[in-house]
Amino acid sequence: MTIELVPSILSANFARLADEAKAALDGGGTVLHLDVMDGHFVPNITIGPPVVAWLRKALPNAVFDCHLMIENPDNYIPSFAEAGANWISVHQEACVHLHRSLQLIESHGCKPAVVINPGTPVHMLDEVLDMVHHVLVMSVNPGFGAQKFIPGSLNKIKTLAEVRESLGLSFRIEVDGGVALDTVGDIVHAGAELLVAGNAVFGHGDIRENTKKLLAAARAASARHA
Repeated sequence: MTIELVPSILSANFARLADEAKAALDGGGTVLHLDVMDGHFVPNITIGPPVVAWLRKALPNAVFDCHLMIENPDNYIPSFAEAGANWISVHQEACVHLHRSLQLIESHGCKPAVVINPGTPVHMLDEVLDMVHHVLVMSVNPGFGAQKFIPGSLNKIKTLAEVRESLGLSFRIEVDGGVALDTVGDIVHAGAELLVAGNAVFGHGDIRENTKKLLAAARAASARHA
């Protein structure tokens, strides 16, 4: 299991977005998490395809993980793919035809992924696990950064890891919300390998050092677990 840190720009200074994103990648982040919120599916509004496109120009080689927290995601998947997304994740709760939405993502050359909110059981995803690049477990209610980790999320991560093994599948397990130095050990032990972190990376102090420390803590926890 390869542990990767996925810095979330939700907590970055948008006046210096490209510079701060690059600092997080320089510190060891391997994927950049772009939170897209529409003010309807979640109670916040963030960015759209133009910001993704401009960020792509500034960071041409970065992997962009676009997390669509929006209603009617099928209407916008082509635009985000064209803007430079590499991975696109949609919420199980927002998709009327989830299988079709995941096919649409793949048809536009992106890795498809599915997200579940804290109140959604893992087994709601049983019929699509064989077609996703990763499953994102929300460990806070989506909409805002700097929230407290919901401990029950650990059981969902463990269940996903068990289901993956039992079915012989290869999807990765991502977690988003409250990932910090005091929670990352338990998260890694539960089976997550893509660790989305916003406030812990961008919230205070040096971005590069924050990224290095969090990634080191995650990898140390993984080594102990192994």
